[in-house]
Amino acid sequence: MKRRILWVTSILWSIFTASAAIFGFIFTNRLMYLKKKDDAFILDREITAKRFDEVWFNTVQKTEKWIDSPNGYPIKAIFLEPLKTTNFVVICHGVTENKINSVKYARLFERLGFNSVVYDHRRHGDSGGKTTSFGHYEKMDLQAVVNAVHDYAGEEAIIGIHGESMGAATTILYAGTVEDHAHFYISDCAFSDFTDQLLYLMKKETPLRTRYAIKLADVFLRVRDGYSMRLVSPREAVKHIEKPVLFIHSLPDDFILPEMTKELYELKNGPKQLKLFENGPHAQSFNQNPEEYEQTVADFLYTYDLLPIK
Repeated sequence: MKRRILWVTSILWSIFTASAAIFGFIFTNRLMYLKKKDDAFILDREITAKRFDEVWFNTVQKTEKWIDSPNGYPIKAIFLEPLKTTNFVVICHGVTENKINSVKYARLFERLGFNSVVYDHRRHGDSGGKTTSFGHYEKMDLQAVVNAVHDYAGEEAIIGIHGESMGAATTILYAGTVEDHAHFYISDCAFSDFTDQLLYLMKKETPLRTRYAIKLADVFLRVRDGYSMRLVSPREAVKHIEKPVLFIHSLPDDFILPEMTKELYELKNGPKQLKLFENGPHAQSFNQNPEEYEQTVADFLYTYDLLPIK
């Protein structure tokens, strides 16, 4: 009888271990290799929506650069220079997107007196990198891009960073854990904590309701991609940012809840502003409120004496 109990226990433990391993592998696969939007689809979408002006893009003065990532792959960036100025804004796109999605913001900043740099995050667009890390490795790539801008524009230039969704989280992680070297930051619909964001999506879209699944996935992520989810926490990073931050979110967003941006705003010390738009799902604040969005950015820059065009 005792042998039989041990045998059954051994089988059950083996089944549990195998199931946990399969779950951990599948879960981290979905994170690391999240399905991206096709580059041609993004371009066609932006042209159709009249957010990407082909004539402007093809004729504007621009320089394509390959920037070496400290993580060991090339980053594709385009320096867009419609203006005779050394002031630049680096624009960070969201997960599954690419630099073409950032061009609409380049036009906004052109009207406010800035040139722009659009670039592809690791594993997106033309950049290298095998996995997506939702800001962990991306923040180091952003540092490399910012350094390249400083080298190109000079130390007297006003440098800002604008991030959307994962790009916003990356911006906050860069400024709060790597270096606070830009003059201002704009965070559009960032998550405040990667673990909490995953738990929210898991509860929303799957039958799973426990943090144990996230903890198990975190073990696999550390082994497979070399970092822990707890390191992707803008709520911890934002406390260390001294430069001005404009936090933006749309209230109807049910993918990353606006409460996360409210939390980041409350945790940020020093100069900051918060704008919550009444219209727009996730990452659509600018698309659905373009004039109000631009005025919000202009007012923010004017408040902190960062607006080249008065």
